[in-house]
Amino acid sequence: MNKPDPRAATGFSYSRTTFEELVDTALAHARKLGATDAGAEASEGCGLSVSVRKGEMENVERNRDKSLGVTVYVGQRRGNASTSDFSRAAIEQTVQAAYDIARFTAQDPVAGLPDAGDIAQPGEQPDLDLFHPWDITSEEAARLAQVCEAAAFAADRRITNSEGGGVSAQQSHFFSAHSRGFRGGYASSRHSISVAPIAGKGSDMQRDAWYSSMRAAAELAAPEAVGRYAAERALARLKSRKIATRECPVLFESPLAAGLLGGFVQAVSGGALYRKSTFLMDSLGKKVFPDHVDILEDPHLARGKGSAAFDEEGVRTKARKVVDSGRVEGYFLSSYSARKLGMKTTGNAGGSHNLTLTSRQTQPDDDLPGMLRKLGTGLFVIELMGQGINYVTGDYSRGASGFWVENGEIAYPVQEITIAGNLRDMLAGIEAVGADTYNYGAKTVGSVLVNRMKVAGS
Repeated sequence: MNKPDPRAATGFSYSRTTFEELVDTALAHARKLGATDAGAEASEGCGLSVSVRKGEMENVERNRDKSLGVTVYVGQRRGNASTSDFSRAAIEQTVQAAYDIARFTAQDPVAGLPDAGDIAQPGEQPDLDLFHPWDITSEEAARLAQVCEAAAFAADRRITNSEGGGVSAQQSHFFSAHSRGFRGGYASSRHSISVAPIAGKGSDMQRDAWYSSMRAAAELAAPEAVGRYAAERALARLKSRKIATRECPVLFESPLAAGLLGGFVQAVSGGALYRKSTFLMDSLGKKVFPDHVDILEDPHLARGKGSAAFDEEGVRTKARKVVDSGRVEGYFLSSYSARKLGMKTTGNAGGSHNLTLTSRQTQPDDDLPGMLRKLGTGLFVIELMGQGINYVTGDYSRGASGFWVENGEIAYPVQEITIAGNLRDMLAGIEAVGADTYNYGAKTVGSVLVNRMKVAGS
């Protein structure tokens, strides 16, 4: 994947060939010390981040980092160490440190590298088109950030202030190998533009933000569009009220709905399952969502933010249905967690890959206005605060802001409220999923309507 030397286009200091040599040096020294198995990864990242506020430059930051990480196994004892020094002496010292840690660590009967049959071979590592470096100067990045922020100010005279606009251009590459035969690595990029305008004055000030993030800079939204939309969001929140405590249906805006999907992923991930610290224990093959809900994982989407031909252990990835007709068809497992559970790895060491939650009932006209009509009378949430989720019990309680909706139309903005429920009930109570899909990192979902939650207000 992406084997050409990326240095000329990105300013990387190290080539793929150099990384292979560093990793092979580490593995050879591990063998020399007597390690049963070993793995190593060399990586480098660099980028530019620029921020402006009220038209003036605030910060210019250039980042560059590098690392070599080593994992050594002595039988079923495991040790890790890392270094940012790529000299041969430093690499050998790092391997020695990992080896010494392994020798004095307790035996773990399921510790070890992936099974040979699960490892992605070179022919199973497609180029997923993840590497699109952005050759942008700090001056041009500042200009784009200023254009974005200026568009927010120009949207309405009630936009009185700003927390600033920003542009970020980031790229990285790595090479990884281990003694079970895996060899692989690639370069990737991630770029963004953002702004956070403030509307109103005095006690009626409201802040909101918006951004665009893509692998390729050419696919970013126009800075003017980002600025205008962020301003519209902030303006819509002016004259917010509190509401009386009640129970009602709740519509989660699509970026927040991605958080509900993330809650499900965490609850059915290997670590939570083998520690028995999840409300979705033994949920494989059982109904968790309504019949109309499906969740697809596709690691091989071109330019996908969660795309990967192999996971962090070198295990091959593949598309699968995680939820089919509301029924859980798969967990998210690494080799270690799979062995703890007596199962097979799902290629999810390091997390999920390009998840999409859909409803078989979604129609083309189920855009946001259509979803508000389905909500009828209830709460439309656009911001959540706090981390009030207990994954052992599923209890859910978050601070929230949004809009009160009556007869399918936004009536007024609301703030200083809390929404509460239980994630198990919330997932089972999904009545509709919108066509207003939004990609939030490795998750894509439309707005989600939950049939009933407690809303605590004044």
